Amino acid sequence: MKIQGIRSHTFNGNANSQSRSWLDKIHENTKNSADMTDTIVVPRTIFKGYLGIMAGTTILTLGSLVYNHPKIFKTVTAAGLLTSLYGTWAFVRPFVLKDAKGVQKSK
Repeated sequence: MKIQGIRSHTFNGNANSQSRSWLDKIHENTKNSADMTDTIVVPRTIFKGYLGIMAGTTILTLGSLVYNHPKIFKTVTAAGLLTSLYGTWAFVRPFVLKDAKGVQKSK
């Protein structure tokens, strides 16, 4: 094997792009560019509710993995339940309290 015959190639990620971001490259390669820019307006409290419920469920699942350690199990389970409870409250609050802070009052 000839070591002199081995050629190395360098990769420069910006060689072909003229100050284009990686997001612009994704937009160019999507069939329907509206898929990248469509948004749904969700009230912040409902979004916090989704996050709280998902995080609480995840914490509860992680707590079930340490079932043999009672102190850790109880602590993580309580944290998961409180997080899920907050998520439920944040999700339901705009529907229960119409005049709550952060609730849109007009259409």
